Amino acid sequence: MKLPATAIQTIEMWRLGFVATVSAGGRPNVSPKGTFIVLDDETIAFGEIRSPQTLTNLTNNPELEVNFVDQFTRKGVRIRGYARFIRRDSVEYDALIGQWQKIWGDLANRINVIVKIPVAEAKPLTTPPYDDGATEEAMIALYKQKFSEMYP
Repeated sequence: MKLPATAIQTIEMWRLGFVATVSAGGRPNVSPKGTFIVLDDETIAFGEIRSPQTLTNLTNNPELEVNFVDQFTRKGVRIRGYARFIRRDSVEYDALIGQWQKIWGDLANRINVIVKIPVAEAKPLTTPPYDDGATEEAMIALYKQKFSEMYP
């Protein structure tokens, strides 16, 4: 499935996705991953640095959902897919790791596995004020104000 342009923009702007998996015992697990990139208009990926539980869960059940949210517009995307591991010292890993090095420099050297996610489904996320006629401009102004109060 092709990602909408707005989804690609959100992922590339924020890079932080909240990955939902299920443990072997059926327990939900959500873990933030800050190393997401868009590989192409049908595939996203993150570099696994310290996510042993997420990898264990995905080994048992590769289905996952990732949520990305623009903190100012309060819009985003839910992406479902099936994870595929690209391991260090493989041809595919060597071909891909440069994309993380361009963005994160030396941090990319800590990536153990690239988790590649072909997009099976992408659905938009919005907040209820849009249902009542709020505009993106108004939401951005509101959250700029809130963030400036939290981080003066």
